[in-house]
Amino acid sequence: MEEYPKISVVVPIRNEGSYITSTLRFLLEQDYPPDKLEVLVVDGESDDRGPAVVRELAAEDNRIRLLSNPKRLSSAGRNIGARNASGRIVIFVDGHTYIDNDQLLKNTVRLMDKHHLSVLSRPQFLETPENTFFQNAVALARRSIIGHGPDSTIYTNQEKAVDPTSSGASYRREVFDRVGFFDERFDACEDVEFNYRLSRSGLQSFTSLKTAVYYYPRASISALFRQLKRYGIGRFRLACKHPQTLSFSTLIPFFFTAGIPILAILSLFFRPVAYLFFAVIALYLLLVFLLSAVIAVRRGLVYLTVLPAIFPVIHIGLGWGFLTELVRTAVGRGMVFEKPENTT
Repeated sequence: MEEYPKISVVVPIRNEGSYITSTLRFLLEQDYPPDKLEVLVVDGESDDRGPAVVRELAAEDNRIRLLSNPKRLSSAGRNIGARNASGRIVIFVDGHTYIDNDQLLKNTVRLMDKHHLSVLSRPQFLETPENTFFQNAVALARRSIIGHGPDSTIYTNQEKAVDPTSSGASYRREVFDRVGFFDERFDACEDVEFNYRLSRSGLQSFTSLKTAVYYYPRASISALFRQLKRYGIGRFRLACKHPQTLSFSTLIPFFFTAGIPILAILSLFFRPVAYLFFAVIALYLLLVFLLSAVIAVRRGLVYLTVLPAIFPVIHIGLGWGFLTELVRTAVGRGMVFEKPENTT
């Protein structure tokens, strides 16, 4: 592999006007040969000034190209970027990304070359130096044992070989010939689904702090709930397409979100159910409070004012998304996955 192969960085956006300037600056200021880098920003019909900002930056630096994504979905944006990429390596970066060094691209090339990889994973932390207090609390909650999937590697600080499913983000172009592109029936978890197909095809990955990036957490309870609801919908669609991916930890938020209202109604008629209902609620609140307290003791007691509210939003958001998509599917309005596809 040549020392500095051409890299295409794909940045799918929709309404990322607040962050896109800094994200593109981080990429353009990378220590990498300018003629070996292109940045493809794929806009999903944003309602803010994001596209205008990209056009202004593209007028200053011809490494930036703005592409249109009329489907608006993140999966479609990824595909448009990948199909228009001319680089030998394609890297996907969100429009709200903080990069703390100028070696990300070089480290990506070096690690892929050193470990003979076609896909490279990366840590994707949430602790940016620009976070608000609430965003820092979300970051702490998401990295905790009950704030994220136990099998995920996106928050690991270890340097090791990993399955690409949860954290693959950089690819040699030939992987798209091998497994196809992103499934455009997804608008969340499309990267997990794509990486799962890579894993099933026999490809392994590697993760390292040398390729870490930082994403800005959602800045409000409502925005966090909407994000986790999308993830819950994505998890259900992933399980429909690839039943092997369904795990007990994935189902816990669903059982909690669906089960609590059912127990509440039944408890009105059956006293033993009422005891069970109150026991489940008490145990859950105790778990949330104890974990919030542990985090607060380590990171600041002030976080105890918001963490007990953030955890239920994460769990109910995931469960509600999963539940609503299950209902949509049951009534014939959800996504149909008759067989696993090689999405080309």
